[in-house]
Amino acid sequence: MPLPPLGLVFDLDGTLIESRRDIATAVNRMRAGRGLAPLSVEEVRTMVGEGARALVRRALPPATPREELAAAVSSYLAHYREVCLETTRPYPGVPGMLAEVAQGFALAVLSNKGESLSRHILAGLGLDRYLRQVVGGDTLPTRKPDPGGLFLLADRLAIAPARLLLVGDSRIDALTARAAGSPFALALWGWPDGGSQPPAAAEPEIEASWRFAQPADLPAALGGEPGP
Repeated sequence: MPLPPLGLVFDLDGTLIESRRDIATAVNRMRAGRGLAPLSVEEVRTMVGEGARALVRRALPPATPREELAAAVSSYLAHYREVCLETTRPYPGVPGMLAEVAQGFALAVLSNKGESLSRHILAGLGLDRYLRQVVGGDTLPTRKPDPGGLFLLADRLAIAPARLLLVGDSRIDALTARAAGSPFALALWGWPDGGSQPPAAAEPEIEASWRFAQPADLPAALGGEPGP
């Protein structure tokens, strides 16, 4: 087992917040502007995780010219900022979990969503009060699974990467933690209802030091206090 963490870094979508319906709304408004039929929420969910550009590229026909992609990304981001707080909510138990662990640990968010949008959503949901730092997919030239964002947070929080626990719901998060030499906790509570894909619990090949079924399991496992 790794050393006890001194700080906790959370993924955003699928870990702290349920955001897929608003993401799908923005994707479908972008597609409608191009005469394309809407995608289901579940179809869009499978495209999420590697930033807006990757999402838009997957949401458009494979033959879409590269020069049209930038305009489509701008369209998606404009629509998403309009709707990003319509149905997006923290997962049940997340605000209480953050309030508890913030008493003993430095908290941050590392997302492949843009930093400005991430901060806007976190503030709109009242979660920003618990966080010391936010790094988004456009904060650096690289994004997860590149470990640069986690290294940046380690520097800003003055905590070695080996003492930062990354909490996320995906293989991308696990690879990010591994690349940075950080421990990883797999959040199993995100994205399960109404989806055709099994939750992350059904993916035992994801390397994780902890697996948490509910947000309350995290502070219980850490004991509420940082390590020495």
